[in-house]
Amino acid sequence: MGFTDLLTDAGLAVLNNWLLTRSYVTGYSASQADAVVFKALSASPDAAKYPNAARWYKHIASYEPEFATLPGDASKPYTVYGPEVAEVTINPAKAPEKAEEEEDDDDVDLFGSDDEEEDAEAARIREERLAEYRKKKEAKPKLAAKSIVTLDVKPWDDETDLVALEASVRGIEKDGLVWGASQLIPVGFGIKKLQINLVVEDEKVSLDELQDQIAEFEDYVQSSDIVAMQKL
Repeated sequence: MGFTDLLTDAGLAVLNNWLLTRSYVTGYSASQADAVVFKALSASPDAAKYPNAARWYKHIASYEPEFATLPGDASKPYTVYGPEVAEVTINPAKAPEKAEEEEDDDDVDLFGSDDEEEDAEAARIREERLAEYRKKKEAKPKLAAKSIVTLDVKPWDDETDLVALEASVRGIEKDGLVWGASQLIPVGFGIKKLQINLVVEDEKVSLDELQDQIAEFEDYVQSSDIVAMQKL
């Protein structure tokens, strides 16, 4: 049966019970199952009422920038996940009493059509709320992907002015570029190279273009190499 209406207390209770012994909706790592159930919630569950669901929500929120790359089928609805049997309907207020379920098949529910109309209305309201919530989440600014890079800049010889070389390199300014610590490392025959750290926003700064700019300081620079790079 899976999860039903995650905007009601009854639906959140089912999710909370499901996560009692689980860290993820399915499997042992974050997947599209977690992403689609996360998106179906309008906000973090109340930690006092639903501690397991609140814990899971906070954990999965850390994967939000990576939702598109998580394994699994992103086209599946959240209703395919969860318990196989759940005593929850889209509109819990309209759930039939147990006694009514045991009535003879000959009994006629004169108000069945009204219930169906109200269930449809509840579903429509739920979809509108979910659509509004998705718009708000899409409008949130995404965290910029950054990398920390270690760059070697090699001079021509032992007579190259390394102070001027470093000043020239640090003089390059770009949006998304931050220069860090540096050191001079001996390479032999009295020659030292400049090793300098920098942090770049991946979408704003091209390392190839940066190296081309450094190469333009031809009075000081023989070449440059990226010796280390790590995503932040």
